[in-house]
Amino acid sequence: MLNYLARRVGSSVIQLLGLALLSFTLIHLVPGNPVRTMLGGRASPQQVHQVSEALGLTRPLINQFLGFLGHLLTGNFGQSFTFSQGIGSLISQRLLPSVMLILFGTLVALLIGVPLAVVGALRSDRPIDHGIRIFTTVSFAMPTFWSGLVLALIFALKLNWLPVSGYTPGFVGIVRSLTLPAIALGLSLLAVIVRTLRSSVRHVLSLEYVEAAQARGFSTPRILFKHVMRNAIMPTATVLAVNVGFLIGGTVVLEQVFQIPGLGTLLFQAVQQRDYPLVETLAVLSGAVVVLLNLSTDIMQGIVDPRVRLGGKSV
Repeated sequence: MLNYLARRVGSSVIQLLGLALLSFTLIHLVPGNPVRTMLGGRASPQQVHQVSEALGLTRPLINQFLGFLGHLLTGNFGQSFTFSQGIGSLISQRLLPSVMLILFGTLVALLIGVPLAVVGALRSDRPIDHGIRIFTTVSFAMPTFWSGLVLALIFALKLNWLPVSGYTPGFVGIVRSLTLPAIALGLSLLAVIVRTLRSSVRHVLSLEYVEAAQARGFSTPRILFKHVMRNAIMPTATVLAVNVGFLIGGTVVLEQVFQIPGLGTLLFQAVQQRDYPLVETLAVLSGAVVVLLNLSTDIMQGIVDPRVRLGGKSV
């Protein structure tokens, strides 16, 4: 187990270093000068050079990258060019709306997806199963911004049940503000959950111990919840961990559509203003969440299934 853990941690560290290098390189390849954007078109070349030197942008790129890594390792993410504020403080101010949106969207996907997956597995290849497949395929094909706009048009503008945009703190405010974007986000994740869990449930239902439980007269709900779901849920948890990056990307679009002041909106503003340290930090932290969740899932699988630790594949 220790060897397996060391391999996975080492692989995760390499992934994070690669992510940091890629984020740093890509933002520096984007056309435009962040200092010129800050100062405006009337700034003289001397003023641009002075500010660039003060911000450390005239240093060699390798030195800038090493300084960026140093900030990440110490937890001191530096200053934002655009907001003239510490990046750590900016992230802490914008973190809650984005986290709540991701959690709310995941909850919506699970509340809808788990029952649909179980019904599809129990009624495999029947009309209801085909209907579920069509529904999840359509929900997956719809862009989140389009489904969000449709939901806002129906439930906010037509029915006036929920606010069309904005964010209100507090439990009731969060529920009202994030319900529509969370449904749009959950619908985009629905197909992944339903198809993965349906396949796992069908596989577990075909195993001998389930057939033995059925022969003993155990009820279907008891077999399903006591035996089948415990063994079928792990692949779905793995897929959810992998799709956290997809959820984070979805929040960037939805926060723009619904005017939610979260990290997605902050990232959008930072890219517009060529705010190098802010974009780099947000990209690396988002990727770090994905990498750490995948690492946690792999460790859990290694504990549950020894074949994973030995290099085999779970079935």
